[in-house]
Amino acid sequence: MRIKNRKLAELTPYPNNPRVNDGAVESVANSIREFGFLVPIVVDKSGVIVAGHTRAKAAILLEMTTVPTVEAENLTESQINAYRLADNKTAEIAEWDFDKLKAELDALSDFDMTQFGNFDFPDEDETPIKTGTFKEKFSVVVDCENEEEQKTVYELLTSAGYEPKIISI
Repeated sequence: MRIKNRKLAELTPYPNNPRVNDGAVESVANSIREFGFLVPIVVDKSGVIVAGHTRAKAAILLEMTTVPTVEAENLTESQINAYRLADNKTAEIAEWDFDKLKAELDALSDFDMTQFGNFDFPDEDETPIKTGTFKEKFSVVVDCENEEEQKTVYELLTSAGYEPKIISI
């Protein structure tokens, strides 16, 4: 792998990029500002971005003129299109070990980690949902003839300790 610094103006965003990344640009820019540009932008032989659209937008925000790139010269056009999707999708699959994450964040008292995005923890009584699994819920639907009856049923369930939700359809 050969890293080559290229002018940002020479790179072309992939016009059909399915990833909506504007919400991450500022956090990525903060990361680049703090740590440097450690992950190059992957481009094809024409300079079209394969992976790294968010990093490119962050570089623009930081008013950079050159960025490190890697050319995907050994991939076919089909492989490039597949990699463009796989690069984003595989990052979504990973999960946090919340105990270790908390310990790591607690140890970083000299960094404001919120500048890189929020680290959301599940509620104490909530089990994190794992990939490929789901948290089962049970519901009861009661059809009422009118709002008066709906109010009566709601009050009965509330007084019995339930947390009913009113839905009008």
